[in-house]
Amino acid sequence: MKRNLIFVSVVLLLLSCHTKHPMQPIDENFKDENTLNEKPANHKINIYQVMTRLYGNQTNTNVPFGTMEENGVGKFADINEAALKSMVKMGITHVWYTGVLECATMNDYSGYGIKNDNPYVVKGRAGSPYAIKDYYDVNPDLALNPKQRKDEFKDLISRSHDAGLKVLIDFVPNHVARQYQSDAKPDGVKDLGENDDPSKLFAPQNNFYYLSGQHFETPSDYNPLGEIMAPLETKKYTETPAKATGNNVFRNTPSQGDWFETIKLNYGIDVVNQGIDLNNTSAKHFEPIPDTWIKMTNILLYWANFGVDGFRCDMAEMVPVEFWNYAINEVKKVKPNTVFIAEIYNPNEYRNYINTGNFDFLYDKVGTYDDVRRAIEKKGSIDSLTNLQRSLDGITSNLVRFLENHDEQRFASQFFAGNALRCVPAMVLTTCMHSGPSLLYFGQESGVKAEGAEGFGGDDGRTTMFDYWGVKEHQAFMNGGKFDGGKYTSEQKTVHAFYTQLLNLSLQSDALKNGKFYNLQSSHDNYNRDQCFSFLRYTNHQRLLIVVNLSNESNFTPALKLNDAILKALGGTPGTLYTLKDLLTGDTYEANLSSGFKIELQTNSAFIFEIN
Repeated sequence: MKRNLIFVSVVLLLLSCHTKHPMQPIDENFKDENTLNEKPANHKINIYQVMTRLYGNQTNTNVPFGTMEENGVGKFADINEAALKSMVKMGITHVWYTGVLECATMNDYSGYGIKNDNPYVVKGRAGSPYAIKDYYDVNPDLALNPKQRKDEFKDLISRSHDAGLKVLIDFVPNHVARQYQSDAKPDGVKDLGENDDPSKLFAPQNNFYYLSGQHFETPSDYNPLGEIMAPLETKKYTETPAKATGNNVFRNTPSQGDWFETIKLNYGIDVVNQGIDLNNTSAKHFEPIPDTWIKMTNILLYWANFGVDGFRCDMAEMVPVEFWNYAINEVKKVKPNTVFIAEIYNPNEYRNYINTGNFDFLYDKVGTYDDVRRAIEKKGSIDSLTNLQRSLDGITSNLVRFLENHDEQRFASQFFAGNALRCVPAMVLTTCMHSGPSLLYFGQESGVKAEGAEGFGGDDGRTTMFDYWGVKEHQAFMNGGKFDGGKYTSEQKTVHAFYTQLLNLSLQSDALKNGKFYNLQSSHDNYNRDQCFSFLRYTNHQRLLIVVNLSNESNFTPALKLNDAILKALGGTPGTLYTLKDLLTGDTYEANLSSGFKIELQTNSAFIFEIN
């Protein structure tokens, strides 16, 4: 990647007559409109999300809606020592195993004491990982020996810990599979719904909402195996009385676009008169503590005691924040270091779910992800991050930033960036802006494109989470279980090396872990604020100047400047020459930071300058 730093003429003329001076201590009290008030927390972590059934699968038959026998399935055992070491080498600190808990599926495990599911309330051959059918069990698909499935998961946790990784799993509190029934619950535990009164739409101690006198009907146009297959001969699912559907549908005929395969859980919110309104105080029946609160908290405690280090909490904002305050406090009394991450999409609730709900981290999807994506797709300006950061002042280090996860389209897909190499400026931006966690989805570092229809999800730019599938770009890294990239293309090697360099830097750099943030968007001349973003991260031990160009079409040559006030706050002296070292290439330059210097920002490029 070619990089040239072209100094303006005045700097060249004065280069020989300026004396270099060391940086002095920073001014901790300096503030202006470009400064955030918060002090970053030193809890930088990098999370790697693994779709467990896909990660270790080496079969590449890839028949749409194919069976487990046709398309293969990854196992706990496939995530071996080499795989875990490769994650650590890349700079990962936490691994999020998605799809571990037992979900509704079309597979027959009745021989293992597991009740079969009706396929008309299952999405995809393998089923959705977010339609849990037993909170106290793990998915038998993932075990070499289904009888030993919990032991095999415990072994994976141990291997992960031995490699130096913390383990996260999903907690899905808002809904369960339509045919939920736990056959693995501990002695003395009552099942969800076991003591409910189904004659009432709402009762504070019921676990579900019931549509009395109504029969549940699956969507009339739903064929579990898609249009390419003949309709199944299996009888359609019946349920009387019908229960409310997971995405707050209080009718007995949800559509195919609804979460019809799931049932909404009742956390003590009365829906008789006003529907679901978590902010309506009169609808809340939290004393005595609802039975659902106790059951779901006990599930969290079970897995925390099993060895899990944290939970990514699905659709956390659909559950009352008061529950999270209760449950997270209870878990942290026993396991104080347990990490809780909320999937949340309402910025108005961010502070509530941190301060009241006690979450450690929240998704930064409706914000940084959306702004970065719009800029890459030329549907918006990346300068929108300026106001976004101000609105998030005080909680920026509590936000998880990502370019991919199982819900979003793959970065390299035709639906998004279309090229894995475009990740450079986007990843530098999202990883380096603040000290919150970075999240990668497995295969992101291998440039997965998610081309073609895979099954239930169709051709949508996502890697299926409903089907059995082999992810070819990731299989090139897997290399028969060596997990060394031995079958990578040269482009994949470049992409993977970049992720490794950046993620490790984020863990090692004092400024990225602990540094303050200063926005430089308004500081420069000849600067494209729609496609470029620049900022400082700084501590007494390290000062970083970071600038990116998200454009895939245009090079820019801005004249970057630091005004005298911020230069002095950094401990520098106006008019003095300082050495800039690009931490991505190792190249060094000398520049007068207050006079302005030109920098060639090529397409899809980034600089991380350390000011010495």
